[in-house]
Amino acid sequence: MAEHSESTDKGLGLAIALGAVATIGAGGMLVGAPDIEAAWGFAGAMLFSALAVVAIHLYWD
Repeated sequence: MAEHSESTDKGLGLAIALGAVATIGAGGMLVGAPDIEAAWGFAGAMLFSALAVVAIHLYWD
């Protein structure tokens, strides 16, 4: 008897969405330089890119 498993693309979609937000944060870093907005853009880019990696690892089959 063969086992049947289903896989979803939930991790990939979540990673793409979080990557898009990280790209927006990187753009904010570029536009906000050399003020404090650049630091917040960097923080957002780092946070959301790390969450994108976590999403891929959580939903990987």
